[in-house]
Amino acid sequence: MSTISCGIDFGTSNSSLAVADQQTVQLIAAENGNSTIPSAMFFLRKGNTAYYGREAMNLFLDKTPGRLMRSLKRVLGTSVMKQGTIVNGEHMKFDAIIASFLKKLKDQAELEAGQSIEYVTMGRPVHFVDNDPGADERAETELRAIGGLLGFKEISFQFEPIAAAFAHETTIGGEKLALVVDLGGGTSDFTVIRLSQNNIRKTDRTSDILGNTGVRIGGNDLDKDLSLAAVMPVLGYRSTYGEKNLEVPLKHYHDLSEWSKVNFLYNTKNIFQVKQLLFQSHDKKRYERLLKVLEQETGHALLAATEQTKIALTQLQEFETPFDFLEMGLSEKVSREKFNQAIEQRVSKISQTAMLCVAEAGVKAGDIDLVILTGGTTEVPVVQHEFAVLFPNAKVSGENKLSSVGLGLAYDSRNKFS
Repeated sequence: MSTISCGIDFGTSNSSLAVADQQTVQLIAAENGNSTIPSAMFFLRKGNTAYYGREAMNLFLDKTPGRLMRSLKRVLGTSVMKQGTIVNGEHMKFDAIIASFLKKLKDQAELEAGQSIEYVTMGRPVHFVDNDPGADERAETELRAIGGLLGFKEISFQFEPIAAAFAHETTIGGEKLALVVDLGGGTSDFTVIRLSQNNIRKTDRTSDILGNTGVRIGGNDLDKDLSLAAVMPVLGYRSTYGEKNLEVPLKHYHDLSEWSKVNFLYNTKNIFQVKQLLFQSHDKKRYERLLKVLEQETGHALLAATEQTKIALTQLQEFETPFDFLEMGLSEKVSREKFNQAIEQRVSKISQTAMLCVAEAGVKAGDIDLVILTGGTTEVPVVQHEFAVLFPNAKVSGENKLSSVGLGLAYDSRNKFS
């Protein structure tokens, strides 16, 4: 039986995987024929049975009693990883939760391969945590330990933008100097790399990789900016209360704008605080909606509405965001211009980090032959425009935006383990 390895791209928003043997590298349908699976889990309130991906999201959107979890990757390397969380009244460790999700991917890969798989290359961002080497090292160590729990005997890691480059390398002609722009849900990572079909089987690509940079900004952060600009005002964000016209506390709104924090809001302390301020609120109608969200635990519906709006605005100039779960017929008109203004600082930071990568590589923007866009955030029009302006001489490739990292990781695993 030939040695088979796999590549797993455990993403903040979506995940993908591929398997490799000596002859072929193949992307695996992660869920019901789809090349990607949302990095989401749903635990039924009764029995705590776990569901994954689109099924998890559908159960949540159908208002099935239970707990939805997303953005699990963002807890790696942080203090929250050790603390764990309460799921339907039961304490659960995050390593067990993440292992359960990744086992779903491993099982799918083994089903397609027809045998067990003991070798894996796992993707990782350039920085799990910005400006904290200790936390960054902890995150990789935690992910390696989780891989061991799954039964992998050999585990290697590769930077996600480098993996995306490997996936594109099979299709290019000649040699290209490429900048990989990997904008995921949690991080933005960049690599300047020399690509050539002659290098596909090389096990050591150190000399071809000229620069790596990354920043902990991704699609979830753009969602948060959009939420605070266009969604949270529907719940009284930045409204005032009392005789001194004080601004209502903002922390509730900021936490409601992040998948990884929203579950921690549903407690009696927060509900009591909002009830107390509601009596003094100058915008009772809107502020009462915040109370309803906390009492009915519908924060994830707000996040889903924000995500729906972001996706719609990649195609439309204006979108009517529905809030029927709050009040029948309630909606808010949001323009792409408003979205662009909300994320302006984040996009600027992303482009600065990309240019830092080019500088680190010792080349100029005009030397880049190919810009490889990967990750769902590269669908945002203002982001695409930014990179077209930064690299006017480069060809832009955006094939397989959501699955190229998983495919490239499998190429890497073949070279390391075959």
